[in-house]
This record gives sequence, structure tokens and C-alpha cells, in this order.
Amino acid sequence: MEEPADRSGRPDADPDVDLSVPGRRPARPRVPWPVVAVVALGAMCGAAARYGASLLWPTATGGFPWTTFAVNVSGCALIGVFMVVITEVWTAHRLIRPFVGTGVLGGFTTFSTYAVDIERLVDAGRARTGMAYLGLTLLAALAAVWAAVWVTRRVVAWRQA
Repeated sequence: MEEPADRSGRPDADPDVDLSVPGRRPARPRVPWPVVAVVALGAMCGAAARYGASLLWPTATGGFPWTTFAVNVSGCALIGVFMVVITEVWTAHRLIRPFVGTGVLGGFTTFSTYAVDIERLVDAGRARTGMAYLGLTLLAALAAVWAAVWVTRRVVAWRQA
């Protein structure tokens, strides 16, 4: 009588041992180093511009964070203009969008500081101001993107007419 074969089909093999040959490992995902580099470079530029704005227009302790508000709203407006220009007007190099959109404007706008500003206002006993800042920034940033896209499209159409 013949001994039963295990999963590998070999007689006398331990059934708890897998003798199959593993397939090739999946390739590691490639890191798009040029994109990573231009995003990092752009973020440094944007963050430096934001820091410059905070030096030129400092916010008083416990005061309304006008600088952060202005930076975020103007950055959102610039994103609106930029996206229309590179998607509807000009065929940009593949690294322009990550450099300017993600890097420069992502580093310039500062929604993390926005969150910290809200926390500071609430901790200072100015919860109403903090909540007003929260809502006002959100509405103004969205309105800035929308208005910038609308105006940029009108200007482009006018120049092409």
C-alpha cells in the first residue's frame, strides 16, 4: 500500500511543511524622486513666503489671526488661478503642477496654523471668535477659489476674443 501524498504530491513529506516554490516578490513601488524633489523645493519657498508674511504682519497675542486668514484666502485664490491656467490655457511641464500647486501654494497656505489659532482663541476664552474664524476662513477660502476660477476664465475668454 502506498503512503498518502501531501500537498506537494511527494510521499513521506511532512504535511505541515509547504514545499512549494514561492513566486517572485512583487516589485517595490517606484518613488517618483523628481516629483518629491520639486514638491519639497516648492514647499520651502511657500513656507518662507508665509513666514515673511507673519513677520510683516504679526498677530497680537489673543488677537484675531488676520495674517493666517489672509495667507489662506489669498493662497486659495492663487490655486484657483493656477489651476485654470495650467489646465485650460497652457500645457505645463509635468513638474510645474506639483511644484507650484502642491509645493509652493501648499507650503504657503497653512491650515495647520489655522487649527492652532482656533485652539488658542478658545483657550484664551474667545470661543465665539474662534468659531467665527473657523467658519469665516472656510467660507472665504472656498469663495476665493471659486471667484478666482470664474474671473480667470472670463479674462482668458476676453483675451482670446
